[in-house]
Amino acid sequence: MSLPRPFLYHARMSNHELVIHLFMQLAVILMVCRAVGILGRYMGQTQVVSEMIAGVMLGPSLFGIIAPQVQEWLFPQRLVLEASGGGAVTITHPSMSILYAVSQIGLVLYMFLIGLEFNSDLIRGRLRSAGLVSGAGIVVPFTLGAMVAFSLHRQGEYFSAGISPWSAALYLGASMSITAFPMLARILYEKGIAGTRLGTLTLAAGSMDDAIAWCLLALVLATFKGSALIAWLAIGGGLLYVLGMLFLARPLLRVFARWTERDDGVSMKTLLSTLLVLMLGAWFTDAIGIYAVFGAFIAGAAMPRGKFVQGVRGHTEFLTTTFLLPIFFVYSGLNTRIGLVNTTALWMTTGLILLLAVAGKGLACMLAARVSGESWSESATIGTLMNARGLMELIILNIGLQEGIIQPTLFTIMVLMAVLTTLMASPLFNILNRSQPRVVPAAGQSEAIAGVE
Repeated sequence: MSLPRPFLYHARMSNHELVIHLFMQLAVILMVCRAVGILGRYMGQTQVVSEMIAGVMLGPSLFGIIAPQVQEWLFPQRLVLEASGGGAVTITHPSMSILYAVSQIGLVLYMFLIGLEFNSDLIRGRLRSAGLVSGAGIVVPFTLGAMVAFSLHRQGEYFSAGISPWSAALYLGASMSITAFPMLARILYEKGIAGTRLGTLTLAAGSMDDAIAWCLLALVLATFKGSALIAWLAIGGGLLYVLGMLFLARPLLRVFARWTERDDGVSMKTLLSTLLVLMLGAWFTDAIGIYAVFGAFIAGAAMPRGKFVQGVRGHTEFLTTTFLLPIFFVYSGLNTRIGLVNTTALWMTTGLILLLAVAGKGLACMLAARVSGESWSESATIGTLMNARGLMELIILNIGLQEGIIQPTLFTIMVLMAVLTTLMASPLFNILNRSQPRVVPAAGQSEAIAGVE
């Protein structure tokens, strides 16, 4: 059955028509994410894990099977335009481009909020132990991922045609090495142990882990584009940005704290100036090839603490976490087609990647924590938390898909791995820490950040 004429797209869509459609998309996204979130809470999962699942459900993997024409109308992926000389040209549908742009704004704001919450003293205080855990969490899964990539590259359906075996190995290794740093913050905050030895060690290791993974991704993109200049620009420019923000800009940014004290809160002028710094940082890191989320996180980490942070959170975090961030999960879900994994061989590949992900990350970090002097129980907890991929994995996978490094089949397999490793984290943490009572967050602490990954 075909849809009636008002539900069909035509090639020439006005801006007004795109906006009308965007409102409908946002309404459906919020409704489905809310419904799945309520169900997920009864199953012991966080809101963002539920949103990851909701994103996949709204894509071709479920909605596209139940009502394919309605799904295609609501989230059109491609637009076919007739060329003047005959033939046709297929482009990304402008509706998807709008969703992508909005999702990136949500990601930048969210990672900025995570940066505001991050205490850089964590790394200095636990440098040796965190370095050991982080090193194990990078080297082992990277090696396993690279070995699998060489095998998958020969099969031709996982990586794009122009990708060399070494580029494929670098990318899959980096993807297997990523840690959901925001996920760590959320669980540790909820349990009230973020400031303990266990909490500081895990947060420090997770932050170092992701920083190294982003540098590896920069090398992948440089290799893919055939220019060493890209790698030097990404890594060198990224290092200069971090040093500049943390040592040169940080003293200047203290003016925001003084304005906050003077105005008895974050005023419109202070918030506008803060967002200006954020957007410039996101633009710079995106321009040099490290991507905007890294610049946003460092910008947040460089900001003054205290009353200023509470004010900025009060103005931005609920809109970001409840409205903008779910758009990213749905956008990722629209590119996830579980139906592509349709043979025994592909499901075996999925199982192998999941097994290597858990062994390479969870077990390696657990053993490293044990060697650094932690108890077996605490070591197992650290391994469980470091094994979660969550939001950060989806970011690196979307970059790989957008840049043409991986094919939709591998994208889908890796999304399944990210969802499953994230689903495992909270239940396993609860099992390993049954004797510890839940600590109610103190007044003034972030509630929205605690509910996301």
